[in-house]
Amino acid sequence: MTFSVSYAGREGGGVYLRLAGELDMSTAGELTATIDRLAADGERRMLLDLTDLTFCDSTGMAVFVRGDNRAAADGGWLRLTGATGAVERVLRVTGLAEVLRYQPDSVDPASRSAS
Repeated sequence: MTFSVSYAGREGGGVYLRLAGELDMSTAGELTATIDRLAADGERRMLLDLTDLTFCDSTGMAVFVRGDNRAAADGGWLRLTGATGAVERVLRVTGLAEVLRYQPDSVDPASRSAS
């Protein structure tokens, strides 16, 4: 399966990223590049919707942590929402669900803030 990441601005600021497919060593670079590009453009608050993410290995988890660290260094944050199945289980088992303030319900970027 392939991996894709799309994004749109959020009402009230920040950006909403929707991930789909498998996030692993071969695809993590695409997400890293997107996060880096958005951060360079001044985005400090990033909400990642994992609803359509079917797999995420440790490389993908490291991208989440790196993205949050980068955003936090600039006074922002990276948050996760919508994970299911094995992806949600890994977030909880590793403790990243708490670190990244995981919210299981998808957040509509046009309706409310994730802060």
